[in-house]
Amino acid sequence: MGILIPAWVDGALVPVDKLEAHEKGLKHKAVSVFAVRGMDILIQRRAMGKYHTPGLWANTCCTHPDWDESASACAVRRLREELGIEGLYPEYRHRLEYHADVGHNMVENEVVDVFLAHVRGPLDVDPNPDEVMEIRWIGYHDLLAEVKRYPERFTPWLKIYLHHHADTIFGPDLIISAKA
Repeated sequence: MGILIPAWVDGALVPVDKLEAHEKGLKHKAVSVFAVRGMDILIQRRAMGKYHTPGLWANTCCTHPDWDESASACAVRRLREELGIEGLYPEYRHRLEYHADVGHNMVENEVVDVFLAHVRGPLDVDPNPDEVMEIRWIGYHDLLAEVKRYPERFTPWLKIYLHHHADTIFGPDLIISAKA
């Protein structure tokens, strides 16, 4: 058995193998983090060894909490594991649900706690090559334009976050200044 994540089976939250949850499309808990510096967002390109959506651009980092782990502790852990980022403590922004086909007969059916981390000053980033093949900072408006022009380059969840939840994730300041 692989990594166990919190998933709902017959209405009860139970530990389920991560791969099984995606193959069966079980609703499960997840955490997503966006690191922002001014108008720029740190995005990552998923490593080619990932079992779904390899090579696609996603938000700063995302994962599933361990069975007994809080969402906020999970967000801090995943920043460290995926990107080597220490000392950044994201703030909770929103809980959302989405359902998306991620290829290879797998489905993301997630209840996601989304966090926003404001970066002030320099940020040391050391991506884990097993998780991340590339990172870049991109302006919010440029990200929206790139997703619209090349949607096949981005994960389904990033497109859902940007199209349906941007106001609650990023807040009015980023949205208004990006539209100006």
